Amino acid sequence: MSGQLPVAPPALEAALGYRFRDGALCQTALTHTSWLNETAAEGRSDNERLEFLGDAVLALVISDLLMRRLPTRAEGELTRMRAGLVSEGGLARAASSIDVGRWILLGKGEERTGGRSRPSILADAFEALMGAVYLDGGLAAAAEVAARLFDPMLTDVEQHARLDYKSRVQERAQALWQVAPVYEVVGEAGPDHDKRFEVSLSLCGREYGRAGGRSKKEAEQAAAAQALAKLDRPTPPPEAP
Repeated sequence: MSGQLPVAPPALEAALGYRFRDGALCQTALTHTSWLNETAAEGRSDNERLEFLGDAVLALVISDLLMRRLPTRAEGELTRMRAGLVSEGGLARAASSIDVGRWILLGKGEERTGGRSRPSILADAFEALMGAVYLDGGLAAAAEVAARLFDPMLTDVEQHARLDYKSRVQERAQALWQVAPVYEVVGEAGPDHDKRFEVSLSLCGREYGRAGGRSKKEAEQAAAAQALAKLDRPTPPPEAP
């Protein structure tokens, strides 16, 4: 978009799910340095300072979201997940979901070379918008916006984490003791259309997890999650019965 930007585009506010009290903050968040260099507009700033702030805001709110949604995951795993979500690609994806590129003020050179869809520019603008929301409405407002826009990616992270429990237990058990986990169905309940299964997970004859689920696979995953929590704590190798 070239020319003068509305102080806070209503369509962008609707996509964000947030209405700015001070629309000038939104305007600054969408002002790329290339546009400012070409126009030399007095009293205007580019979005780099807001980008700096938004980076810190996102690190905090995404960390909080991950800890709440994945309470059993270790710090190192959460750090890797957060890095993926707030990477250039993750931020550009969030920006594209609300069509941020449409509203960025760009210089003519950047416009001609496809800057409006360039991941780095989209990611920077998104960080700046999060910084603007924080300054305008506080941390709670920024956290609410982030939770809404990152929900699809957070859901992907959760699903990947859950699906990975069994393979991670196998890797850990093999590395620690050169053994494989043994899963056993120890209980079934309910009618055929609503059956629940209880599964135990053992290593060298010692039970490391026991959980239920609506399918054997779901119960195995839950038992594996329990086992991982125990394997993350240093323990002596299990003794064979």
